[in-house]
Amino acid sequence: MADTRKLRDLAGVGPAFLKDFELLGVANVDQLKKQDGRKLYARLCEITGTRQDPCVEDTMVCAVAQAKDPNLPIEQRNWWYWSRVRKARQR
Repeated sequence: MADTRKLRDLAGVGPAFLKDFELLGVANVDQLKKQDGRKLYARLCEITGTRQDPCVEDTMVCAVAQAKDPNLPIEQRNWWYWSRVRKARQR
């Protein structure tokens, strides 16, 4: 069954991220569910020719997590939760 949520319904996804997802060819939540946030971030950096802020990666990981789990705990719907995860992974 198709997910009826819109990308803009996901926490942290505003107009700038909608444009980024368009650049990446992600048009809806069902497509986003199949993605890896870190790979999306790498592709965005490649497409734009710019190393994006690491918080962009955190927001992409957050959006993918929300797409995959509509009942994601509230704390995990915030990009800064994923910043802590990324920083812990880098240690």
